[in-house]
Amino acid sequence: MRVFLTGATGFIGTALIPELLQHGHTVLGYARSDAGAAALRALGADVHRGDLEDLAALRRGAEQADGVVHCGFIHDFSKFAENCAVDGRAIDTLADVLAGSGKPLVVTSGIPGMPGRVSTEDDDLPTDHPMPRVSEPRALAAATRSVRATVLRLPQVHDRDKSGLVPFLIAVAKQKGVSAYVDEGQNRWAAAHRYSTPSLYRLALEKGTAGARYHAVEEEGITLKAIAESIGRGLKVPVISVSGAEAAAHFGLMGRFATMSNPASSALTRQRLGWVPGTHPGLIDDLDHSTAYAA
Repeated sequence: MRVFLTGATGFIGTALIPELLQHGHTVLGYARSDAGAAALRALGADVHRGDLEDLAALRRGAEQADGVVHCGFIHDFSKFAENCAVDGRAIDTLADVLAGSGKPLVVTSGIPGMPGRVSTEDDDLPTDHPMPRVSEPRALAAATRSVRATVLRLPQVHDRDKSGLVPFLIAVAKQKGVSAYVDEGQNRWAAAHRYSTPSLYRLALEKGTAGARYHAVEEEGITLKAIAESIGRGLKVPVISVSGAEAAAHFGLMGRFATMSNPASSALTRQRLGWVPGTHPGLIDDLDHSTAYAA
């Protein structure tokens, strides 16, 4: 099928394009800049120009496609609520084009943190999340309009260059001269390698069930203490604990995330889609060999 891919020039998108092409699909990649367009062509994708706030361009891209994968998001946490609103309008526009067609729409979301336990694909998003994204409810709304809309929940996606939210922790550790975790550091983050996620996006696109939620999880949960210790080794700085009351002052915009716990299972995803992630380094292995410390 011809796939319109938002976020095509990003961390996930550039890994997804080869996966789609290798399995017989063609890709129409969304690009904001000349450099991004050139990078997409080098990967073998066709190019459609625009950004997430250009709803007319999004509409034209979706109109040319047999299916849509939405990986785009503006990663500026100082304007998180505004960027979530942009995301919601983008998803609604894509869904408007696909409504009534039965065509697939795969929307990227995050792992929900379920208090005191590991989350599964059947868990609804908590209504009291301190920084909620709107992508999942908008996708589920699209599924009621004869769109084969599915949600792909991402954990901390990593390789040796990037690692989800961890670069923000690295930046704080560089600034403060210490690598910190909160209290006992036993809150956990689920994780997956960057090159494990493309096959799951493809499977969701090809055979996902409307309204389903899938977890791109390889490691159920790595403690923030283990992450902080790896950062400490990489930067050669002390590793310390800060109290919950000190978290906001120490981590700044990352304060809420540093106390967050969102371990997750992907057992149902593997069962329902036949997803086999492959063999890649774990999060701590990638952090121990990360290029981010020298940046």
